[in-house]
Amino acid sequence: MASAESNPKPFSLEPYQVSEDFGFLLKEPLQELPPHYKPWMDIALHIPELVESHELRTQINKMPMLSCEFLQNEKELRLAHLVLSMMTMGYVWQEGEKDTVEKLPCNLAVPLWKVSQSLGLPPILTHADGVLANWKKKDPKGSFSIENLELLISLPGEDSVRGFFLVTLLVELAAVPAIKNIPVVINGVRCGDTNAVARALENISQSIQDMTDALKLMHVYVEPSVFYGIMRIFLSGWKDNPSMPKGLIYEGVQKEPMEYSGGSAAQSSLLHCFDELLGIKHEESSSSFLNRMRDYMPPAHKQLIQDICHQPSLKSFVQQHNCEHLKQAYHLCVSKLLALRNYHITVVSRFITVPAARTRQLRKQSQDLEDETITKAPIALEERGTGGSGIMNFLKTVRDQTKDAFIPETS
Repeated sequence: MASAESNPKPFSLEPYQVSEDFGFLLKEPLQELPPHYKPWMDIALHIPELVESHELRTQINKMPMLSCEFLQNEKELRLAHLVLSMMTMGYVWQEGEKDTVEKLPCNLAVPLWKVSQSLGLPPILTHADGVLANWKKKDPKGSFSIENLELLISLPGEDSVRGFFLVTLLVELAAVPAIKNIPVVINGVRCGDTNAVARALENISQSIQDMTDALKLMHVYVEPSVFYGIMRIFLSGWKDNPSMPKGLIYEGVQKEPMEYSGGSAAQSSLLHCFDELLGIKHEESSSSFLNRMRDYMPPAHKQLIQDICHQPSLKSFVQQHNCEHLKQAYHLCVSKLLALRNYHITVVSRFITVPAARTRQLRKQSQDLEDETITKAPIALEERGTGGSGIMNFLKTVRDQTKDAFIPETS
């Protein structure tokens, strides 16, 4: 792929596997793998029940070693990665944080590794799997509403797991108009069209507002005690995780353990694109984590973020033109992004910070905790996100750095 700097053509989303209708979502994911992979599908479709009965590890250990040679295209590979990585999360965390495994068996580790290498993704469940490639419509001709959507593969947590992944999918979908307007902004800056840039920024602002509105559905479809006490551990990785300080050996791949971060909102390409477009700079402590999360995205999406970064500066363009409409449109965009990040902090507080405090209180009281769902959560994750970050400090730092994008008033 040619770099954006050397390409004189208008900037376009076409080279980056981004759809004008679906954005970063995988368009109409496959629901079945070729018949050769029936043993994978038979297990993956029943992960929650097999974890509940403590049988998932046993079933995976019996699974035949299957060759990846019959996976012929991108959609088959994406479904295989979803299936294998979901099984991996269930296998590792079946017994919670106190009985983790040191090795992933070769009949799971080797195909997961090979599929990951083909896709340029890490061998662990990512946002690109659980959200972007994990959906189907109940009625193919029906709407993109949560009532008409279903997951392909699930994890323990029942309706809250479905709600968590599908609400996140709706946030991605709400961002599609914003993604479509990114080339409009870039091409407008290149040719000095302040009106085109201002209009595109207004469209992006509305789309970011729609993302915030979609995110509010988390409170409707996800139960905080279930998210905190049951779901979170199955989204957690083996990097920066005290439950697995040595990482995980992928048997048949290499003898030394490897470390990978769990799923994280920071693996969505959306906010990375907006930050690069608006010129939002993050300090080293947060930027190192954000940059690492780009390695968990499909390579074409990561390339898009990098290429937006190399375009002429939008912020400088706004500063250089004495155009109040343009400046207001830019500030509106930053304001909407700031509001989205503030609301994300509110969501994280309700689903992680408050349950963590409640759990600590219950433990101190030494009560019978068997009936308290939130106390089943791993102690090691109390102050951390599933991606391994110290979550609240990280989110507040990123939020505060967004404020720095505002252009000061000049006399």
